[in-house]
Amino acid sequence: MPQLTRDDLMSLEEYAAARPEFRHKIIAHKKNRVVPVGPNATMHFEDALTMQYQIQEMLRIERIFEPEGIQEELDAYNPLIPDGRNLKATFMFEFPDEVERKQRLAELAGVENTIWIKVGDHDKVPAIANEDLERSTEDKTSSVHFLRFELSDDMIADLKNGAPLVIGIDHPAYRQQVEVPDNVRQSLLNDFA
Repeated sequence: MPQLTRDDLMSLEEYAAARPEFRHKIIAHKKNRVVPVGPNATMHFEDALTMQYQIQEMLRIERIFEPEGIQEELDAYNPLIPDGRNLKATFMFEFPDEVERKQRLAELAGVENTIWIKVGDHDKVPAIANEDLERSTEDKTSSVHFLRFELSDDMIADLKNGAPLVIGIDHPAYRQQVEVPDNVRQSLLNDFA
């Protein structure tokens, strides 16, 4: 998938006019790119459209219109766009109660190193986590992680031919496994175009 450039973005004025319709489009798009992984985690698979929306929102919120500032946002978010051989995702833990959140994130230290996906009968593909910066310490994990999953040609071919896709977490404090729903699996096929 090609990286986003300034030409792919709207000016602040253009985005203000297009935002309601664009948000509606994004909400519909994201429904086919989010997978709950147990009761407290979600995997949000990213692509060029989700990153375009994220950048547009950041430019809007921060009122960024200078070329250097726009480029900084592109540089920050372009690495989250799949390159045709991988899947990229934002992984989030959600614990509504603050006390429980602190306790659970402490129990989940290192969880990002136990997340994987599996295509059909192939071996598990471990997540490559947080390449931008370290998000965990020995004492706790972050509630948000950025993940990359590198797939072989055979895995991609099997996925395109209908093989199931499974997401799993093998952390002692949070063991989960879920098959990716077909609507999401179909959407993810576009990441290998």
